[in-house]
Amino acid sequence: MIEELTTGKIPGAVILDEEKLAEVAVKTAFKLSQLRIKYKWSLYDEKTVIDYAKKCAGCRNCERNCPQNLPISIALQRAAGGDLTQLKSLYSKCFACRRCEYVCPRGIPILSLILATSKDVMLNEKYKCRAGRGPIQDTEIRAVGKDIVIGTIPGVIAFVGCANWPDGAQDIAEMIREFASRRYIITASGCSAMAIAMYRNEEGQTPYEELPGSFEAGGLVNVGSCVANAHIAGAAIKIANIFAKLPLRANYTEIADYILNRVGAVGVAWGAMSQKAAAIASGFWRLGVPVIVGPHGMKYRRMLLGDVENEEVWYGYDIMTGEKVWLGPAPAHLFYAAESKEEAMVMIAKLCIRPADTPQGRAIKLTNYVSLYKKFYGGDKLPPDIHLYIRTEGDIPIPFRDEVLSHLKEVGWRERPSISNPTIVEDIIEVYKRRRGG
Repeated sequence: MIEELTTGKIPGAVILDEEKLAEVAVKTAFKLSQLRIKYKWSLYDEKTVIDYAKKCAGCRNCERNCPQNLPISIALQRAAGGDLTQLKSLYSKCFACRRCEYVCPRGIPILSLILATSKDVMLNEKYKCRAGRGPIQDTEIRAVGKDIVIGTIPGVIAFVGCANWPDGAQDIAEMIREFASRRYIITASGCSAMAIAMYRNEEGQTPYEELPGSFEAGGLVNVGSCVANAHIAGAAIKIANIFAKLPLRANYTEIADYILNRVGAVGVAWGAMSQKAAAIASGFWRLGVPVIVGPHGMKYRRMLLGDVENEEVWYGYDIMTGEKVWLGPAPAHLFYAAESKEEAMVMIAKLCIRPADTPQGRAIKLTNYVSLYKKFYGGDKLPPDIHLYIRTEGDIPIPFRDEVLSHLKEVGWRERPSISNPTIVEDIIEVYKRRRGG
């Protein structure tokens, strides 16, 4: 019976014996693996690719229907002349949706041609991905939580969502390297965690091979599959529980308020924007963690953007005194769509800023914000809103001190006191009073 099932002689059966079921599953997997290998090696040869390419009439139906607007007709024209490099270059950008094939009046199997020219890449796709390790431990939180809260570790960045998207893996790998070098803690999950392993540096190493695998400054942690995103959110909640001793039971508002005001964490859902990715983003921003999505995130037509220039909306309260105080746009947004990885990196550094940052922590975060702004937007200009994040001269980033002071003078900046115990929820003031016995 087992042999008949795995060879396809009978269409199927109900197997109630768990041991026999396991045996059938393993044997079936081996059978399928051989078929997959055979398929890869049975891709069209070069002559067949060229023959199909010669059928192209240049109508460009393929390009008009391609979600990425890839230059397919140009690639086919060059392939017809024997140059397959353009077709091969489409491999890393193609969704494999076959919409180009569906509308081709000549019946050209365009995706199969792209795959055939990329056979060497497909057959050598072997990556070193660090195994998903599960939740962040309390001991790890205790080791870095203080530095995260005061800002000397400038932030925690979580790469989530479906980054196995055209060029998405490369984008994320570059972002990770940039922020790990700046001592941010990096976490990843799901497709993003796997996509990271697809991109190597000049030495042939993936970020997993370059960076420490622990929850520390400059480290990269793979927490697991998409459902493991809860472990990343859990780390932020643990910081509030361990360092502020906030009760976990029936205390969502207070914990989210603490995270929003103190924990410099940002989620990045780069690549495909599915309903699952949108749900993940919603879970993070409800906890006070801003989320940045890529250009495709705009399709959901929902952003949570702050009015940065309107100073009246950026007031909160000092928990200890109940006094209304200036907190600044920190973070400025809770859900933001970036059009490029460069814009995303600048925004990551900006959205890690928190009202409770110490002067030292704020200066470190602003150093990253300014240097990334200069690096990716070019020139010597400062971010136009930098004065909104400087409360006292102690916040000024030392490498840019002179030009920042000049900018502050130009905009008529005035000093505001920094607040060590901020909140945006007035009711929490009474909660703290009761805890202190007041």
